[in-house]
Amino acid sequence: MVLAYHLILSAYGFWLPNDQRGSWSDFVRAYELAVFGPATKVNTRRSVAHQPYDRAVAQQMKDALAHKPVVFTGEKARVIGAGFADYHRRSGLLIHACAIIPTHAHLVLARHHLKIESTCEQLKAAATTQLNHAGLHPFADEPYRNGRLPTLWARYGWWVFLDSVDDILRAIRYVELNPIHANLPSQRWQCVTPYHA
Repeated sequence: MVLAYHLILSAYGFWLPNDQRGSWSDFVRAYELAVFGPATKVNTRRSVAHQPYDRAVAQQMKDALAHKPVVFTGEKARVIGAGFADYHRRSGLLIHACAIIPTHAHLVLARHHLKIESTCEQLKAAATTQLNHAGLHPFADEPYRNGRLPTLWARYGWWVFLDSVDDILRAIRYVELNPIHANLPSQRWQCVTPYHA
């Protein structure tokens, strides 16, 4: 039985659908990326981040995007955390760990009444709303003709089902250490509720 989830929310431009290491995408939507080849779909839930790849090609792909890849600066990260906290308060979602680094966010979430797909989208929407209110949306100066802004998030999210206490504790430790591995200070977020088995 699923007890919790390890959720990763990627910023726009962080992990592309035809990344040489693999992706969860079935196809490449953007023409500017399609010239680099088809989607590199993998079926594993294990991270492929440490697989070898050509960094020069990866940079060419990012340079070809319609918008610059999004980077969560310290101020943006704080506002995103406030968005997660707002959703936590409104929905009752328990967040047992959170790390927001420049290209993505890691969260460990208790099982909730919504499916993880919906929870993922709700968290992204809450963070985006807070960035809009703070005047920090990275594409605020690039609206579409209809006035809407491009999304600052990658499509969907990536999650792992956690079905044991050991899995949950391991995921929490991984998330808590994530900023340190990215050469950032450790993080404490007001939306985090300590996990008790």
